[in-house]
Amino acid sequence: MTPSCILVVDDNPTNLKLVSDILEFEGYQVIRANDAESAQELIAANSPDLILMDIALPGMDGLTLTRRLKSNPAIKPVVVVALTAFAMKGDEELALEAGCDGYITKPIDTRRFPEQVRFYLSSRGSEQNR
Repeated sequence: MTPSCILVVDDNPTNLKLVSDILEFEGYQVIRANDAESAQELIAANSPDLILMDIALPGMDGLTLTRRLKSNPAIKPVVVVALTAFAMKGDEELALEAGCDGYITKPIDTRRFPEQVRFYLSSRGSEQNR
């Protein structure tokens, strides 16, 4: 079985490396983007199973990109999870309204993070099996 492909979109090199290292250690195929524009190119070329989307990106923000992705029928089934330092009241609702399928706050809990990712990947599988 091929490992799930996860796109991590984050403009902070430290966050990008930490999240990618954890996911690679767990056996996932990881692709990385540091802005929305390169994320769109990688999505078109790789068809990821899961996208971990930072909200505060240079240029186009993560919620705008999520809305754009979810309006495309070919990409709509891909699970998009907001991965963000925005943890104020209402931020999660904004992410979900934009089309995110889930919400993980930064700094991530490195012990819980792999379990959270597995949960979102399994919810993708159960959606496809309906």
